[in-house]
Amino acid sequence: MSQGLAPRAEAALGRILDRIAQALALLGGVTLAAVALMSVGSIGGRALSGFGLGPILGDFELVQVGCAVAVFSFLPLCVMRRGNVTVDIVVDLFPNRLRAFFSLVGDAAIVVAAWLIASRLWFGMLDKRSYGEETFILGMPVWWGYAASMAGAAFFLVAAVYAFWRGINVMLRGAREAGGAHL
Repeated sequence: MSQGLAPRAEAALGRILDRIAQALALLGGVTLAAVALMSVGSIGGRALSGFGLGPILGDFELVQVGCAVAVFSFLPLCVMRRGNVTVDIVVDLFPNRLRAFFSLVGDAAIVVAAWLIASRLWFGMLDKRSYGEETFILGMPVWWGYAASMAGAAFFLVAAVYAFWRGINVMLRGAREAGGAHL
């Protein structure tokens, strides 16, 4: 593979993954907005119970699932845009290659965390499904929430592996990503 092909392949894949991450984040935002509107409607229904209205049944169950789906939907974009928290007070004093190395160590830690999260979520989903556990109010299978969150968790792992690959290339080139992903 020529030296010019790897950076182009990395950038092309990065653009594709970033678009998918943006779509997932948008889905997470819509989900979170729907959960917020449902909460307002449920609270309003409680407040107007004297007029024959009431809360939305199972609202807290839907809030739990919706918030989980939203959080897992936001994680891939955070990784793709290098939005994770870093402590740069001391690291900024180091040469570019050493800073890139520290960034790569952080990327590796995120890969491990993403793998742990996705694998535990997967096994949790299988466990909830095998026991047939359901929510108390709606009788909704609990594993549905896990399954809905799994798409974001799996793509979080894909994005983390990509970010690690990108970090290796940055370190090898001796450059420092300044404020964002190489897309």
